[in-house]
This record gives sequence, C-alpha cells and structure tokens, in this order.
Amino acid sequence: MLKKREDIDQKYKWNLDSLYPSDQAWEDDYKLAEAMFEELKKMEGSILSSSENFKKNLELSLDSSRKVSRIATYAKMKQDENTKDSHYQELNGRASNLGVKFSEATSYIVPEMMMGDEETIRNYLKEDGLKLYTQHVNDILRARPHTLTPGEEAIMAGASELFTAPSTAFGMLNGADLKFPNVGKDSLTHGSFIPFMMKKDRAVREEAFKKYYKVFDEHKNTFASLLSSEVKKNIFNAKARKHTSARACALHDNNVPESVYDNLIEAVHKNLPAMHRYIDLRKKMLRVDKLRPFDLYVPLIDDVDMKYAYEDGRDTVLKSLEILGDDYLGPVRDAFEDSWIDVYENEGKRSGAYSWGTYDSKPYILLNYHDELGDVFTLTHEMGHSMHSYLTRKNQPYVYGNYSIFVAEVASTTNEALLNKYLLDNVKEKNERLYLLNNYLENFRGTVFRQTMFAEFERDIHAYAADGGALTADQLCKMYRDLNAKYYGESLDIDAELDLEWARIPHFYYNFYVFQYATGFSSAVALADKMVNEGQQAVSDYKSFLGAGCSDYPIEVLKAAGVDMTTPEPVDNALNVFNALVEEMEKLINL
Repeated sequence: MLKKREDIDQKYKWNLDSLYPSDQAWEDDYKLAEAMFEELKKMEGSILSSSENFKKNLELSLDSSRKVSRIATYAKMKQDENTKDSHYQELNGRASNLGVKFSEATSYIVPEMMMGDEETIRNYLKEDGLKLYTQHVNDILRARPHTLTPGEEAIMAGASELFTAPSTAFGMLNGADLKFPNVGKDSLTHGSFIPFMMKKDRAVREEAFKKYYKVFDEHKNTFASLLSSEVKKNIFNAKARKHTSARACALHDNNVPESVYDNLIEAVHKNLPAMHRYIDLRKKMLRVDKLRPFDLYVPLIDDVDMKYAYEDGRDTVLKSLEILGDDYLGPVRDAFEDSWIDVYENEGKRSGAYSWGTYDSKPYILLNYHDELGDVFTLTHEMGHSMHSYLTRKNQPYVYGNYSIFVAEVASTTNEALLNKYLLDNVKEKNERLYLLNNYLENFRGTVFRQTMFAEFERDIHAYAADGGALTADQLCKMYRDLNAKYYGESLDIDAELDLEWARIPHFYYNFYVFQYATGFSSAVALADKMVNEGQQAVSDYKSFLGAGCSDYPIEVLKAAGVDMTTPEPVDNALNVFNALVEEMEKLINL
C-alpha cells in the first residue's frame, strides 16, 4: 500500500516556500498579476512612441511573465503532490486561465514591433537602459521576413486549430481507438509492448510483435493519410511564411542551421559500422541464427540486481560529479539538504520525474524513487536539469534566465555520462560491468542511432512530398524499410511488420523535433569525454555553458563550451565512445 503524503518523513519532501509560503501569498500575487495586465493593455498602440514607453513595456511584460510563471508553477507542483486534491486542481485551473489572460494582454507587443520602424527600435536599443534587451529584441525581429500582413496573420491564426487536425486525429486513433488482442492471458497495449519485447521467452516476444503490428497493418492507409496531411501542412506553412523548406521553417525558432541536421545524419552514417558490430554482438550473445526485430530489446545480461537505497544513490551521484568542482557540488549538496527534492511515491502523487521551478525559486526535483539503478540515473538526470537552471538564473537576468529546447537535455545527459563513467570505473563484478556497458550502449542505440533514423525519415518524406510524391502506405513502408536496412545492417533480418513502425511514432507529428534528442545526447557525451580527458579548462567551459541561458543562440552557447554542432565532430567524438564500449563488451564476452 502506498503511504499517504503526511506519513512520509519531511526530509524526503520538497519545501515550496521559495515559491510561496502560503496559499494566501499566492492569492495576493494573483491579484497583482491581474492589475499588471490592465496596465499592459493601456500601452497598446504606443510602445514605440518613445524609448521610455518601449522600456516600460518590455519591463512590465517581462515582470508579468515572471509572476505568471511563479503562480502557475506553484499551483501545478502543489497539485502534483496529490493529484486528487480538489483545492489545488482549482488553483491549477485558475493559473491556466491567468496564462490565457496574460497572452491576451501582451498579444499586441510582437505585432507592433514587427510593423514598427526597425531603425527606431535599433536606436532605442543603443540607450543604456535598453542595451540589456538587444538579444531579446533581435530574436523577435529575426522573424520579420517570415511575418505576414495583419490580415494574413489573422487567417493563419484562425486556421491553427485545423493545422493540428492530423496530430489530434493520430492521437485519437493511436491512443483511444486501436484495440490489441491478448498475448496469452496478458493484455497487449502500447504500454506493455516494450515489456513484452524484453521477455526471455522468444516465442512470446514474436507473438506480441506480430499481433501488435497486425493492428497497425489493418489501419495503415488511415495512418498514411494522417502523416501525409501533417507533412503537407508543414510544407504549406513554410511556403506561406517564405521559408525555403518545411525543415528550415521548423528550425527557425531556435536559429539552428539546417547544416546541423545534415551533419548529424552524415556523422551517424559514417559510424554505422559500429552500430552493425553491436547488432552482430547482440545476435551472438542471444545465440540465434537470425536476429529479428523482436530480439532488439531483450536484456543481454541476466541475474544482475544492482540496488541503491536513496542515500546510496545520493552519495553515488555526488561522487560521480566531483570532476565539476566544489562550486558545482555545493548547490548539489544544498539540493539534498535543503528540501529541493520530493523523493518517494505517495498516494495520489504524479508519476514520473521532472526538474521544475521558476527564476525566483529553487530548481525543484520530483522523483518516484524505488531503489533501482535506473532511479539513480533519473536522479542525476534531473539534477543536471536543476543545476542548468540554477547556474543560468545565477548568471543571467530574467530576460535570459532560461535555455533553448535545443540544449535542454545536454546538462542532464552529461550527468548521466559522468555517472556511467564513475560506475564503470568502480564496478568489480564482470556481469555488473557487462550490464552497465549494455545499458549505455542501448542508450546510444535508442537516442543517437534510432532518433537520427527518425530524423532522416522525416527529412526524406518531406522532400518526397515537396517534389510532388504521394505518401501512400506502401511508399512510407518502403522508405522506412530501406532506412532500417541501412541502420541495422546485415545481422538483422527485417520482418515485414517492422516496415509499419512509422505508423506508431508520435514524434513524426512534432515537426522536425526528434533530431534534438540525438544532438543533445551527442553533445553531452562529447562534453563529458572532453572534461575527463582535457581537465580544468574543459570543465570551466562547460560551466560557462550552463550559466549562459539564452543570452545567445543555442548553437553559439554550445560552441563556447567546445562543441560546434555545425560540424560532424561532436557526433563523431560521441560515437568514438560508443565504438570503444562495443569493443570492450566484445572482449569481455570473448565472442
């Protein structure tokens, strides 16, 4: 039975006082936010009339955003403590409504900047009180060539709900309407599919695999129609906004050059022989004549039970991060000692894990810790996010006190890479070492190789459609099969069912998002390796990256840390680590 929240020791629960000491303080700020919105509305039509008005509007809109963020974060985190609590459900709903009011109160700001005289804005930014906002305003004005007339923008806004139709329909079909048969007496669902693929009984794995994809085969034409509509929508948006391609349009927000995308694919292609070696190693370790797609997830190492009580996990994380120095470890120790972390599951608590907070609060961590090795990796992963937030807020003003989604997973995955190194350096049992090696290799396979394959598929289907090709189910299956053959090599016998995997991947409705998983992971592995091998200067550069926030574009921020994603080098360096891990595993098992 799960404990009630009040029965869990206070030292294992976060203290949200740095957000608000009481609900009444939250209510007081809520009223202040609404008053600030009224002030913002009064400024509509006049923000460029003088540098004073321009500065006042920027400051008031940012102050309002800061307050809304704090209000919303407190309400959601209190609700996450116990999702059944109706009081915090209500507060969370009110916070969402406040966010809508904020959007309405500030909706005129960007259009006025876009329609205003750029020379006037540039002159304002030269004044002492406004120089701070140069990067912020530049990022807004960067979209001018892709901003339509007010009437056209109104039409695009009115069609926004229609544009989400393919994704919404996919979600309903995939999540609500598909029904899967049982495997034996056990239910087959999206959630149970991978656990089935990890079962030792190969016949059960094959049965689950074939039954699962048979359902997608029965609906493949509908899935193809939805994905084709999603691609056409992206192409239409790009043309309407005068971008050269759907991909260029999608990468514009983070100012990421398309070359970064292509360099990722190029570097992974160059390193595919290492992936093929790993797949061949899996085939040999499983002792099968033909490796099949339902053999890709089953654990290679049995009978390894690596348990870590929370305090042991905490100590392991601290030791693994020692390379980062006392100025980094100090706040990490504070996190453990000063109630940043909500550790254990309780009745009604939200599942999963996250790092969250605001510019003015502690960067809190929610866990549901169960003494498994995976929980230690989750702990250090979320601590990476929290330290990224902590150092960004310590070093940047509010306007730059966050970081781009393009680099959002770098700090968390760097922590994981350092934990992997620490565990491998200190493990004594051969089976435990093999387990750790295989766990790390699977992370590479799933995050670098697989997500890059997804990114290549996404690039290719958009190019095919832009050239007038029809994305039928048969065409999508052919393109996907060719990529699987390229990425997995000759050691994998590709069952026809795998050709349909594209139909179940929600990320293909995220508009060129998935490549960032691979670039983030590659950057992190390259950074961790650089710190281990190059020492203090690399550590110092990395911490500067953590403190940069969005004071510059993400590609430039990463360059300052020694990782230039406009070249294939970081991915090459990360995959050198992968290759070394494969070689070590081969030697350990003597195959």
